[in-house]
Amino acid sequence: MVLVRILLLSLFHMSLAGSQPTQRSQQASSPPHPAGEQSTLGTGNLSFPWSRLRLPRYIIPLHYHLLLHPNLTSLSFTGSVQIQIDVQNNTNWVVLHSKGLQISKATIVDQNLAHLSDQVLPVLHNPSHDQIGIFSPRVLSSGQKYFLYIEFGAELADGFYGFYRSNYRTSTGETRTLASTHFEPTSARMAFPCFDEPSFKANFSVRIRRSPEYISLSNMPVVKTVEINDGLLEDQFDASVKMSTYLVAFVICDFKSVTATTSSGVQVSIYAAPEKWLQTSYALEVAVKMLDFYEEYFNIRYPLPKQDLIAIPDFQSGAMENWGLTTYRETSLLFDPLTSSISDKLWVTMVIGHELAHQWFGNLVTMEWWNDIWLNEGFARYMEYISVEATYPDLKVEEYLLHTCFSAVGHDSLNSSRPISSPAENPTQIKQMFDTVSYDKGACVLHMLRHFLTDDVFQRGIVRYLRKYSYRNAHNQDLWDINIYNYINSLTSITQPWDVVWSHVLITDCLLQYLFAGEHLDLTAMMNTWTLQKGIPLVTVTRKGPRVSIFLWHIPLTFKTDASNTIHRHLMTTHTDSIHIGEEVSWVKVNTDMTGYYVVHYENGGWDEMAKLLRENHTALSYKDRTHLIHNVFQLVTDINKTALITHNVPLLEGLGYLEAFYRMIEKRNEFDMYILRFFRAVIDQQTWSDKGSVSERRLRSEVLSLACHLNDPPCLEKAHQSFKDWLQSNGTLNLPTDVAKTVFAVGAQDDHGWASLLHTYNISLSAAQKSKILFALTCSRDTNKLHRLLELGLEGKVIRSQDLSTLILMVARNPRGHHLAWNFVKKNWDTLVQKFQLGSFCIRNIIIGTTGQFSSPEELTEVQLFFESIKEQASQLRATQVALDNVQKNVRWFERNLENLRNWLNKQMK
Repeated sequence: MVLVRILLLSLFHMSLAGSQPTQRSQQASSPPHPAGEQSTLGTGNLSFPWSRLRLPRYIIPLHYHLLLHPNLTSLSFTGSVQIQIDVQNNTNWVVLHSKGLQISKATIVDQNLAHLSDQVLPVLHNPSHDQIGIFSPRVLSSGQKYFLYIEFGAELADGFYGFYRSNYRTSTGETRTLASTHFEPTSARMAFPCFDEPSFKANFSVRIRRSPEYISLSNMPVVKTVEINDGLLEDQFDASVKMSTYLVAFVICDFKSVTATTSSGVQVSIYAAPEKWLQTSYALEVAVKMLDFYEEYFNIRYPLPKQDLIAIPDFQSGAMENWGLTTYRETSLLFDPLTSSISDKLWVTMVIGHELAHQWFGNLVTMEWWNDIWLNEGFARYMEYISVEATYPDLKVEEYLLHTCFSAVGHDSLNSSRPISSPAENPTQIKQMFDTVSYDKGACVLHMLRHFLTDDVFQRGIVRYLRKYSYRNAHNQDLWDINIYNYINSLTSITQPWDVVWSHVLITDCLLQYLFAGEHLDLTAMMNTWTLQKGIPLVTVTRKGPRVSIFLWHIPLTFKTDASNTIHRHLMTTHTDSIHIGEEVSWVKVNTDMTGYYVVHYENGGWDEMAKLLRENHTALSYKDRTHLIHNVFQLVTDINKTALITHNVPLLEGLGYLEAFYRMIEKRNEFDMYILRFFRAVIDQQTWSDKGSVSERRLRSEVLSLACHLNDPPCLEKAHQSFKDWLQSNGTLNLPTDVAKTVFAVGAQDDHGWASLLHTYNISLSAAQKSKILFALTCSRDTNKLHRLLELGLEGKVIRSQDLSTLILMVARNPRGHHLAWNFVKKNWDTLVQKFQLGSFCIRNIIIGTTGQFSSPEELTEVQLFFESIKEQASQLRATQVALDNVQKNVRWFERNLENLRNWLNKQMK
């Protein structure tokens, strides 16, 4: 009997899905009838049954059977979806999501495949909530399962969300079209009607119809391809694991791929446009290594048989973790050894590490709601560093982690910051959750926790979390409920396959490390202070004889002194605490290696002690500690000269970054160029125009030479001019050292011929890495007409793709000649920008914050306020507007307090 029902269900699905959508929705004409009655229905007397943003919980989707037929000529698609639903309360209504879809047919059948109505069911729309309501004249009974069938169609979206169109141009000038998806966070509803919330996990069986010249990809492998009418092919994909709608993906394209297999048998493929196929080999190597690493680290097998990674030509973000089919911007996946720098290589490696970490954090275990998106993004961001450090130690990714945490601190120090776990309801609010707080602060708080608990206990805890909530959803609190004592008490209780054997000695050692002087570690209480309140704690250290007093917050504190190499740990649970360090100690450095997420201020001569140590014996501190001191100095706006003698590349890069930030604000005053050149003279002269050296040496070279040429340093300009001349004369056959190519291009772009030549190369280049460097160089022009042309080209979206427009605007804004040009461009084209990128997107956030970030006068502050007032309805929905105002107000205060003092100080230094 079971086999018969399965066969009947299969035949029913195929007969329904094989039909084509009609052109209009059925309209209804009478009110609901009692269960069992049939009627010709219309929508006239029906009102939408649901008023909330979130869907009702009384209908649960179990399995989607989805058929899609995209037409890459008409740039449209038709489709049908059959959803098996579990009804948990008696109801006449099914409410689900749909946005921009033309619904042509809706029917419901019971488990015996009997129709609940002899009429096509009425469909009501609530566009403000992206919802549709389907009315059944017969009651759907609690405890029963039904099949909802809907036919629909739409245009392929013009943008970066939903089921959207993209294209690329071949070297012969031919334009090729493809269709791709991006559903996170709330855009699956643009591709098919669905229960588009993360907690509604279900299985998905996808079929895609295509012309023979294309291939189709989805989350799962193709199990069968059949030929249907008119020469079309239909790819039938295997049923997926249970997952959220935002992780569903499909791509129809003519790309080529390279393939390899992991040690556990997972097939990994990298897809790219055919002429960029040779740029995929590095990504393949990384992806295989990463999957092997994560399977071992998480002690949980990757649950799918394959993992595809594909470079999409039009892609707003960096990448997306769709389960089994991760999608990437070309610069995030493709690596060309001839044009990609060491920074490009690090970026590609980290992005792949991030997306593959999501296959466990986010895909296997998903946050219950978007307020806890940090459970996905914070963990994936942090796992970038853990995975790259383990698989590519030569890239020294731990050096980059410092910068990530410093960036988070800078953002978190503003009044406009927010808690890691924050309320978010509508799509605009949800999009804004994908920000520095969720990603960077989330990662840095996890870094602090890992170093406080030790690597082994941290790893054990997250493995238990992943196992407990596999194929389920979790809240912020669920992570902390698996607390330290549960870690320790249950370490020996896990006996599933793939378990690593942990010795009792290790467990005992771990236990001893957490019972700090008899302290009880309440992980929930501790971590709630970091995830449920905003801001960055300030630890003020006051030396009083043999003791150090510390103020504010509950902090897992670390410190070291000159008395030993031991890293001391202490858990602060009160606003004021005192630690005994001994009479013989001459200095104490708090927040060892910047593993803690807090700023440290040393009172009563403490900074003088640090400055003396750096002058006389800077190697007594690690480079991370020295970098942390530089960061704290700038955060607290103290004397920058105190850190001048730090010589390691990473602290130098950090200092350079802060100096550049100040310089960008004061650049238009043209007062400090000579001092900066003198300050960095020795470092500049040490640089070679090559790709030799360690990662940090190469990063430093790129930054220092870029700054030197920007400040018109004669030796730098001379070398760059000659290199650019040689490159032009070679007709593109000369490969510039990748780490200095951006600087060479920027110098070459200063004259008309060089600028035009670079724009031509940009237009024909097949290397996304090279195009990125050239675009930066083009925005360095001092000719405002050229800058204006670039902005118009970006708005048009042909020569410069729309995906690069927000970055282009920020690069023009960094140019002192383009600063107000970029801001005026944003004001003039605001509505168009919002239409292109969507209101809450990170692109809109970056445009708002980036174009105002260097404003520093009261007049500029007023101008920003007036513009935000003119778009009040939209601005009120955006946290970025308050961040921008906070930044400008901070800049105004800084100049009022410090500009004259800085000018006087610099004058003394120049004498």
